[in-house]
This record gives sequence, structure tokens and C-alpha cells, in this order.
Amino acid sequence: MTLDHDKSHAYRIKPNSKIDLDLIDPKETGAFGDTQAAHAYLATTIEEINVLQDRLYAEGKRSLLVILQGMDTSGKDGTVRGVFNATGPMGVTVQPFRKPCGDELMHDYLWRAHLAAPRKGTIGIFNRSHYEDVLIAKVRKLAPNNEIENRYEQINAFEKMLVENGTVILKFMLHISKGEQGKRLQERLDHPDKRWKFQAADLDDRRDWKDYIHAYEIMLERCSPSYAPWHVIPSDHKWARNAAIAGIVCEALRQIDPQYPQPDWKPGDFVID
Repeated sequence: MTLDHDKSHAYRIKPNSKIDLDLIDPKETGAFGDTQAAHAYLATTIEEINVLQDRLYAEGKRSLLVILQGMDTSGKDGTVRGVFNATGPMGVTVQPFRKPCGDELMHDYLWRAHLAAPRKGTIGIFNRSHYEDVLIAKVRKLAPNNEIENRYEQINAFEKMLVENGTVILKFMLHISKGEQGKRLQERLDHPDKRWKFQAADLDDRRDWKDYIHAYEIMLERCSPSYAPWHVIPSDHKWARNAAIAGIVCEALRQIDPQYPQPDWKPGDFVID
């Protein structure tokens, strides 16, 4: 099975789009009719991602940044495991973005994002990101409104600079329904091995659901330029989410088309004792 080119781009937010997340069904499975087809596609695709990432690492000239944003339980950790679990560890880094502290508070809000940007030859994954500064900061009023307004264009400029210096950026908003989130939060309470993930603050964010959705809509409208577009990925079905993201990541790596460097010597010139 292959992911149709048009369908792989159906999730992409075009520049200057007006976004209403209520019109995007979190339960949609897109090109994948059932779990069996999605798992078969995913297995093949993550192996290709591994091969392409190996070439990217060997070439050492360009990089890929994957940004994952979504409400609690939307599957950011699960996406990392599901899409990149076959990829060589030397060429992949995962950076979680938690509440800023220490040196992070002594710099501008984009400092830690630039510090974590992927090196040439690598895939960098942001589990949450600098977009927290226009999401949670907006909902909880952690900064004045005029500062948050300025951040949208500052983020666009930051990402444009990365792109112009050889980094391809893929941004995924994991779109989950409030009902599905409720089920997953309950699972965290019910299963002892998942309780460590639960925080009382998750319920505060849940009560502010509409405010967060509105903040996401503004983010998608203001920060989806052609050089770094957002993709809204329906995420109620984990298998469809992982397959869709894997397909988009794989297609991006194909477009990068990294090549193994050619040595300046011939294998026949050497003899192994």
C-alpha cells in the first residue's frame, strides 16, 4: 500500500487559511481503511525512513525538524515510538519542552528552541515546542497580549531562518476529541503503570478546552507559511495517526533525497589482513 500524494497533503494547512477545528473530524482515518492496512503500511514506511535517515546522516548537509503539538494524551510520545522506533539512534534526537526554568528564563523564549534545533545530518523531534509560547501562554495569560501577538511573526521568521540554512520543517498538530481525551485520562488513573503520566493540571487544561482549541486555530492560521506548513492529523485512532505522519515524514525525506558521500579512494586500494 502507498499513501496517495493528494491524500498525504490533505492534512496540510495552506497559508492564510481560515481554520475551524470543529470541521476536522478527529476520528477520520484518511487513506487507511482499517488497522491491518495501516499497520502494514507503517511497517514498510518506517523501514524506508530508517534507510533515508541513514543517508541523511552520512551526507551530513541537511536536517529535518519534526514538531509535535497537541492536547494532553493526543499521542506525542506514541508518535515518536510508532514512527521512529526503527530509525538509527545516532541520527535522531528527541527534545521535550517542559515549563521553562533556569537558563531558559534568562533568555528569550526562542533561545531553547534554537539550542535544540537538529544538527546537519539528523532528524530532530520536538515533543511540544516553542509553540507553547502562543498556546499555554495565551490561555493562561503568561505574557501580555501584545507580546503574544508579536510572537507569531517572530516564530515564522525563526523557522524561515532554519529552512534557509538547510533544515526541512514538518509540523504536526495531533487533533484529538475531548471524548477520546477523557477515555485516555481515565486509563491513566485506572492503570498503575500509567499513573505517573497523570497530573492534576491536565484537568485544568481540559476545563479550558475551548480556549485551547481557539488558541490552536489562531496558531494554525498565523504560522503555516509555505516553507513550514502545519499538518492537522486526526488522532483519535492511534494507528491512523502514526501511519499518516510516517507517510508525510517519508515523503519529506524522499524530497530531500540525501546521498551517501563518495570517498576519494577505491576499495581495491586496500587489503585487510
